[in-house]
Amino acid sequence: MTTHPIFDKWPAAHPDRLQLFGAPTPNGVKVSIMLEECGLPYEAHRVDIMANESHDPAFLALNPNGKIPAIYDPDGPGGKPLALFESGAILIYLADKAGRFLPADPGERYQAIQWLMWQMGGAGPIFGQLGFFHRFAGRDYEDKRPRDRYAAESARLLGVLDDRLNGRTWIMDDDYSIADISLLGWVRNLIGFYDAAEIVGFDRFGHVQAWLDRGLARPAVQRGLVVGSA
Repeated sequence: MTTHPIFDKWPAAHPDRLQLFGAPTPNGVKVSIMLEECGLPYEAHRVDIMANESHDPAFLALNPNGKIPAIYDPDGPGGKPLALFESGAILIYLADKAGRFLPADPGERYQAIQWLMWQMGGAGPIFGQLGFFHRFAGRDYEDKRPRDRYAAESARLLGVLDDRLNGRTWIMDDDYSIADISLLGWVRNLIGFYDAAEIVGFDRFGHVQAWLDRGLARPAVQRGLVVGSA
């Protein structure tokens, strides 16, 4: 395992464990929360994205797209090592590996994956763009149409999620799943780090707020949110 180029920069102290390379961003915490929820032994390596470490040749050997998170599992399918990137793919892999947080029933399984894809293709990118135009460099742009566009779409997506959670404890009814894990960090960031609660009218979405409170109260979520923060 230690022959992989990633370990030239981030050596493994426990090479028999699953190796996580990430940072505590909304995408990064998906995987750390999942690992904590599953109880799988792992070793975390912080990738300093502000120092552009995700474009270091060692990291690019693991993920040619240059984005966190990524994992290296020395005990992958068939007992062979597996390198994997894209947070959604990693969540599905870990759910299958641990046999948890993804329904066994085929119909329900695809419904959970459907909501994971909704986060990957909708909520994540849109919330991230709103964060840029509302909190970061884009806030200084004189033209506020991009910010307003992403604020309106973020609010629409929150409405979709709020409707789904009406009468449900979790996205998949009573079963906490990778659909929830994929979204918790993004909704938390939207109203926290991005400071966008007011601009999206978050107070309207009571079912989302209650769901977020339930998720953030989980001990494994609390642990996962701080992995790689120091």
